[in-house]
Amino acid sequence: MTPDGDQRASGYAWYVLAVLFVVYILNFVDRQVISILAEDIKRDLHLRDEDLGFLYGTAFGVFYALFGIPLGRLADSWHRVRLMTVGLALWSTMTALSGLASGGAQLAAARVGVGVGEATASPSAYSLISDYFPRKLRATALSIYSAGIYVGGGCSLLVGGLVVQHWQRAFPTDPPLGLAGWQAAFLAVGLPGLLLAALVATLREPVRGAVEGLPPPPAHPAPFRAFGSELLTILPPLTLIAAARRGVGALAANLVALAAVVAAVALLQALGEPLPQWIAVGTGVYAVFSWASALRRRDPPTFALIVGTPAFLCVVVAYGLNAFLSYAASFWAAPYAMRALAVSPAEAGLILGGGAALSGFLGVTSGGLIADRLRRTNPSGRLVPVLCGAVLPVPFLVIGFTASAPLTLYLCLFTSQYLASWGLGSAAAATQDLVLPRMRGTATATFFIGTTLLGLALGPYLAGRISTLSGSLSTGMLALLAVVPLGVAAGLAAYRLVPEAERTREARARAAGELG
Repeated sequence: MTPDGDQRASGYAWYVLAVLFVVYILNFVDRQVISILAEDIKRDLHLRDEDLGFLYGTAFGVFYALFGIPLGRLADSWHRVRLMTVGLALWSTMTALSGLASGGAQLAAARVGVGVGEATASPSAYSLISDYFPRKLRATALSIYSAGIYVGGGCSLLVGGLVVQHWQRAFPTDPPLGLAGWQAAFLAVGLPGLLLAALVATLREPVRGAVEGLPPPPAHPAPFRAFGSELLTILPPLTLIAAARRGVGALAANLVALAAVVAAVALLQALGEPLPQWIAVGTGVYAVFSWASALRRRDPPTFALIVGTPAFLCVVVAYGLNAFLSYAASFWAAPYAMRALAVSPAEAGLILGGGAALSGFLGVTSGGLIADRLRRTNPSGRLVPVLCGAVLPVPFLVIGFTASAPLTLYLCLFTSQYLASWGLGSAAAATQDLVLPRMRGTATATFFIGTTLLGLALGPYLAGRISTLSGSLSTGMLALLAVVPLGVAAGLAAYRLVPEAERTREARARAAGELG
């Protein structure tokens, strides 16, 4: 098939897309189900709200972000179907093992495993879809795949709530194997993934580039060596080896950065902050520094257009602070409904889960349409939905997390999630405009590292931490609104800087050594 030839996708391509869509649904079911189970986990494992925020956000998010880059590199050089099969089996096993946890540390270790396994999914799936679908249909295919985010997130609350409620009703005393309802829910959503992994393993690996009429690239001579090299640049303490290979100066700078992170974590511990949370966040910060330092040496043009471009960084921070609120609200909505409004797990799962699926899908779609329309006449137009996504949800979050009636919470959460999701596609597209085509994979990885570390690793945890200290989950959520001015400031800076950064993109790349 050539770009100018048959632009239809085969029936088998649509079958592959259907399987990958189900995989992505399960990806988010396994990731998000802990929200609807949080109250029971808290009671049975004697945890605090800050611990729940750590389990949902930090333990998962930091390792998901860090492993995304080397696993993306492996997806580019190895067998993508096998990589996704291994990853799916890993995260499904870890989700099931979450149901056997008898303490917070065991559950945290399982969540780390879920994060590492899930980091294989999208790099493999994006690449497979791009090689199964011609250019004309690729955006449609990727959009269908991406819809799994919202379907999976909604299904996680629905399935988790139903399993807990029916399990507790069926076994009020002496449950099988002594499993509580939340443990049964983890097993119920984790074990089917092993069957799905067996189905994924049967998919055919397409020839790279064949759908566009390109000659197949030569097989990578050592894909796992390249994976290992990438891992050295981002996974502590292997980062010290990578730094040492670049010379004494690079190693010294890396050690200074490590010492600064260790000192910051020690200070936070001295101030009474929990050590696991800030070790994880500090690991993420140090790892990103190490990776950026390695990128600066091996690919100066890419470094210049991403890390060295203030406009790019402002977009990441602006959306990252949007995600800070969004992740916290999506996680704590169900516990708030059950704790403050006496809503049953099944009802919370059905209404909040269904609402999240619909509002997220509508929001990200309409936000993208608005951004593209504004971009036609305004080079900064894609930043408008990002700014709106930072400001417009605020009153609905305030009303929702102080609501005394479930219906008020449901309506406010639906509206706030719809408005907040405007920024995702807009911000991602804005970062793509700022780099050359060959840099888009790295730009995407950087965008998600930044937003994951800012949003997922901090938002849910800080809401839980403040809730623990104040005794009020409402206070914990509303305190996070203090970051809104920072998000707006970053968005306005990006709005001002993006046009010039985009206009000078090629010149700055050439100045940094780009050829051609």
